[in-house]
Amino acid sequence: MTMNLEAAINEWHASVNAGALMRSAAAVGNPVVVLGPKGAGPITPSQFADWVERSGIRLIPRSWHPISERLMVVEQDATWPENQQPTRVATVFRVADTKVTAALRLPDLRSALELAYICREMAASE
Repeated sequence: MTMNLEAAINEWHASVNAGALMRSAAAVGNPVVVLGPKGAGPITPSQFADWVERSGIRLIPRSWHPISERLMVVEQDATWPENQQPTRVATVFRVADTKVTAALRLPDLRSALELAYICREMAASE
């Protein structure tokens, strides 16, 4: 796993878990592609920070699965203010330079790994 990939994902988790809005906006690319239960698509760093504030989510990394130099799947325990019981999820992260440019949250590790492998193959065939 490259240093930039790991460092960018660590910063993403630290900023989101701290609820640090400016730091969260600085941790992502412009745009950042997101996927979650309420939708998918590109959003601005400001919109990402708004999501961090609205959701109140906390994501504790549990396992790391390198896919390529720019892709990593991280299995996480997620909690929200209204539900402190952890829910296991997995996120496909894409990183460019020092910023997360995609955070695709899926309900389980298997789904995230399948999506990540598809993304890797698509990028390799461009």
